[in-house]
Amino acid sequence: MDGGVLDEGKALASVPALAGMSEAMRLVEGNSPAELRRRGLALLRERLGVAWARCLALDASGRWLVEDEGEQEVRLACDDFRHPYAHAIRRGEPLALGLGEARLRLDHEAFQTATTGLPAAWRLVVRPLRARDGRREWLGVLALAGPAELVDPLTERDDFLSFEALLCRLWAWLARQHDERRDQARLRDSLAELNDGARRRTLSERLRTRILGDSPAIRALRDQLVRAAETHLAVLLQGETGTGKELVARGIHEVSARHAGPFLAINCAAIPESLLEAELFGHVRGAFSGAERSREGLFGEADGGTLFLDEIGDMPLALQAKLLRVLESGRYRPLGGDQERQVDLRLVAATHQPLHRRIREGAFRADLYYRLGQFPLTLPALGERREDIPTLAQAFVDDFCQREGREDIGLGRATLRELAGRDFPGNVRELKNLIDYACAMTRDGEDIVPETLPVASGPAPCTEDEGASDAESERLSPDDVFDLRRALRDYEATLIRQRLVRFDGNRTLTAESLGLPKRTLAHKCRQLELDSP
Repeated sequence: MDGGVLDEGKALASVPALAGMSEAMRLVEGNSPAELRRRGLALLRERLGVAWARCLALDASGRWLVEDEGEQEVRLACDDFRHPYAHAIRRGEPLALGLGEARLRLDHEAFQTATTGLPAAWRLVVRPLRARDGRREWLGVLALAGPAELVDPLTERDDFLSFEALLCRLWAWLARQHDERRDQARLRDSLAELNDGARRRTLSERLRTRILGDSPAIRALRDQLVRAAETHLAVLLQGETGTGKELVARGIHEVSARHAGPFLAINCAAIPESLLEAELFGHVRGAFSGAERSREGLFGEADGGTLFLDEIGDMPLALQAKLLRVLESGRYRPLGGDQERQVDLRLVAATHQPLHRRIREGAFRADLYYRLGQFPLTLPALGERREDIPTLAQAFVDDFCQREGREDIGLGRATLRELAGRDFPGNVRELKNLIDYACAMTRDGEDIVPETLPVASGPAPCTEDEGASDAESERLSPDDVFDLRRALRDYEATLIRQRLVRFDGNRTLTAESLGLPKRTLAHKCRQLELDSP
């Protein structure tokens, strides 16, 4: 504490009746203006026998007097002259009058309530309090009531005046200390906010290399991803198929505190129900037929990192209950195991299905939905961010050339206009597949022209003529064929790629729709260098 604050102690040393050293120390030990006021009132009651005493503080606005000694805070307006405290503040000098007269003339409810039951013959004294350090700002008022023979001479006593001076000095000092701490806290908060803002902008910029585009929708999404990454909450990604959910999940992982840990992904719809549990939880040796050795499982492998569960809406109900337990307790048990294991990971789940409808149908647990959706994010469809199409298209061209070892392929303005006017029910995935096909049909060093783009066609209903529809949509003019083997290979690749898009990457359904065994389809995908979307 500032030594100047205790200058009044010299005056108090000769006044043992009220403000002796022990009493002064009781005031000095108050660590806030409110506590100081409570200690001061207690001294008045104990040492002088003042039965009724109040101390009201002027708030920061200078418009209200606040009494905070009781259970509830009482606020009285400084310009409301129905109570005596306003008169004392306005006059700037003590006010003394009989209590009966005061109650008769001043009908403020709070004042009437505070003095109810006090004898009308008592004397009321209200003293305005100011700082004693040269600044002379108002602090509040001190009000005393009691028999006239006690209260009237009190304000002339040296010990009382010394007490009042010390009270004002300490009050002003503590108030300034409080204001300084508040200002310092605001400054720290402002600096922290600036630092957080700069850090978030840096992370958002880092995500631009993975999540391409500068449309308002995609910029807002990147900002949301940074916010999600700052938490440990489970994230639920919703949106149309082909909007890049796994890409977004990887982005969250890479800018989170778990970025040094593993990132693992699994498509719940692509794995048979009988195998999905073992994939997630792992198993011990001999847990089932064919389990010749123990396996960790994705929960164990993702410990310390992020696990991405795509198409969570297709997860079987029995497995949903086990997943909920892992999320709530952080513990799981491998198939066939007799001991539980602890796991620490962030779960990111994704679905293109309306989970509310799945819940109504009884196919998805409501409690799991709310646990997964602690931080929900909806990915924008490509139609909501058309201004990003040129950026995405160029990135896919560059990726194709690097992947295939091709020379630079350009994008003409006419092609970009054609792309901008198309609908993309398959979203970014469909655009990528379209660009891959157009690149394959373009010679090195040339620009992609609109004629090389496949005829626009969205997913059609499954009918007996489905194969014919696909073939017709991609039929080339005979004049465009210069290499039969390559044309057949390109056609086959395009047809398989479109079916994979239609069935959201599910190779089982794709193989069935083409009348192929699944192994044959897998072989063709490798042979044709197709990446399953």
